[in-house]
Amino acid sequence: MQEPLLGAEGPDYDTFPEKPPPSPRETTRLGALQNKRVFLATFAAVLGNFSFGYALVYTSPVIPALEHSLDPNLSLTKTQASWFGSVFTLGAAAGGLSAMVLNDLLGRKLSIMCSAVPSAAGYALMAGAHGLWMLLLGRTLTGFAGGLTAACIPVYVSEIAPAGVRGALGATPQLMAVFGSLSLYALGLLLPWRWLAVAGEGPVLVMILLLGFMPNSPRFLLSRGRDSEALQALAWLRGADADIRWEFEQIQDNVRRQSSHLSWAEARDPHMYRPIVIALLMRFLQQLTGITPILVYLQSIFDSTAVLLPPEDDAAIVGAVRLLSVLIAALTMDLAGRKALLFVSGYAMGWGPITWLLMSEILPLRARGVASGLCVLVSWLTAFALTKSFLLVVNAFGLQAPFFFFAAVCSVNLAFTGCCVPETKGRSLEQIESFFRSSRRSFRR
Repeated sequence: MQEPLLGAEGPDYDTFPEKPPPSPRETTRLGALQNKRVFLATFAAVLGNFSFGYALVYTSPVIPALEHSLDPNLSLTKTQASWFGSVFTLGAAAGGLSAMVLNDLLGRKLSIMCSAVPSAAGYALMAGAHGLWMLLLGRTLTGFAGGLTAACIPVYVSEIAPAGVRGALGATPQLMAVFGSLSLYALGLLLPWRWLAVAGEGPVLVMILLLGFMPNSPRFLLSRGRDSEALQALAWLRGADADIRWEFEQIQDNVRRQSSHLSWAEARDPHMYRPIVIALLMRFLQQLTGITPILVYLQSIFDSTAVLLPPEDDAAIVGAVRLLSVLIAALTMDLAGRKALLFVSGYAMGWGPITWLLMSEILPLRARGVASGLCVLVSWLTAFALTKSFLLVVNAFGLQAPFFFFAAVCSVNLAFTGCCVPETKGRSLEQIESFFRSSRRSFRR
């Protein structure tokens, strides 16, 4: 029988010292101002998620407009519309694949900044499009940027945030993605489709300017042997008055234990593959809830129903409700816990923001860059299959058929949450990794 965690010794358990100095969570309670630089760095990074959310739903008002376009080079058939809606997810899958290399090669911050190039180019192509190929290429490039940021930003935010506010900050990528979608819906009421693409360039430029002044992840810097830079980065993030010695030593010890490259033999160790499998299944099941095709074709879905309001108004209302729900999740997940929200809330409060946060929390450091990219790849390949087939299924069997399938998947998600997902509330990344290493079913204090 395994010995209790308390009082145990050895490298696997050193994240629970008998008399630890004040934890990051306790330090955070002294005032939010002490974390103001963490908030600034997080905001700079999640502007990439704003652009991702904006680009994801760009087709919602644009497809109806192009289906009735008088320009024969831009008028879309149903098949062309399905490609215009779904090709974004193929780009996102390619972005996730590239993140498997870039996340650990360039670091989290530089990888996020690199996403600005395909994003800006994609918006420019769609704004000046005079043929279907420009629309498809623009969607693919913005999708590539979105997939890259989806893999890198949650990791960056989780690695710079103190444990006490990591839940709230970990929800900001999803919060900003939803805000980006809402902004697109709102601007769609005012601007023609070309100017919607022009407006998408703004957040990309602001992200580049702000991120240029932000530090890289201390954990990434330590993994590259840049200890002095890592110490400076952590000191900048925590503020001049913070005592960072204990936190820095914990991170340093964890990085030192995992400084070698991951071998295939080690990858078969349960403490390594269990969190990766859980993260992959969360990303797969999240997409199977149907959120991506629903958002991509939201205005067209409302157009085929007997709702009272115009479809573009309905889409904007959905965006506002999603934003409010994610905001509530961000404010409550450090109090209620991750699993509780996964059980009792809808997508925007649970499986939307929390699965991204949990992915960045539970993945082991040595595999975090590659595994997060793999999760995004699986996520967006699943999204492509659903988005490409959605309109075809609706035309063949009616709108109710895909929604019955999505409801069945949600039931599976409840069972998966109960038996496989750990509660990470209030735990440092080192404690979470120690939990998987010890093969326990739950955390002990």
